[in-house]
Amino acid sequence: MAKPQPKQGGDGPRHVAIIMDGNGRWATQRGRPRLFGHQAGARRVREIVEACPDMGVDYLTVFAFSTENWKRTQSEVAGLMNLFRRYITREAKALKANDVCVRFIGDRLRLDTKLVSMMDELEALTLDCKTVNLTIAINYGGRDEVARATKRLARDVATGRLDPEKVDEETLPKYLDTCVLPDPDLVIRTSGEARISNFLLWQSAYSEYEFIDTLWPDFSAEEFRTVVGQYGTRERRYGAVPA
Repeated sequence: MAKPQPKQGGDGPRHVAIIMDGNGRWATQRGRPRLFGHQAGARRVREIVEACPDMGVDYLTVFAFSTENWKRTQSEVAGLMNLFRRYITREAKALKANDVCVRFIGDRLRLDTKLVSMMDELEALTLDCKTVNLTIAINYGGRDEVARATKRLARDVATGRLDPEKVDEETLPKYLDTCVLPDPDLVIRTSGEARISNFLLWQSAYSEYEFIDTLWPDFSAEEFRTVVGQYGTRERRYGAVPA
């Protein structure tokens, strides 16, 4: 299957990736536990997914849990894992009904088997959906992804399935978790932080970035529409000089 290519020129973004930051601060500002903010953030995902078709966004990738997030308190991590299970249970039918194809990226080995099984089932349920491609990054880190991809590539070289002399910058993406996705045109990070936090390191080499002050639970479809609209005014040259 050929990997879809990003749009160029002044078109709107076909693939938007979002670092959903600020859930904990949003909850703290309201005197509530951090998990309350994560629950509000999960509800916001549905609104953003539903807004994608009208804006011409075919692919949406959201950063739900990083390889570094295991450093958080045991209670917060456990609460997040329970939230992921509840999200799949609650949203599965709506995602299918709205023709949303769901994929998960990241290293599943550290996740509990029940959650992995639920992820597999949701992927299978929505496999033939085509209106929006929703990718959820769980236990994902860009460096970890590249390391895992490199291991797979090295095994193919060692077994003779891949000629090392033919390895180039087009080879590694075929081994990444996102091998069937186009690279993101636009990456949005909410909450005012200006970091990429180990997210889609290879894929975002030529992405446009927007760092938004709004905390994720407050990031509405209207604001999403504004950011996507601003992208259309940019000229993406990929290193070339316009004629």
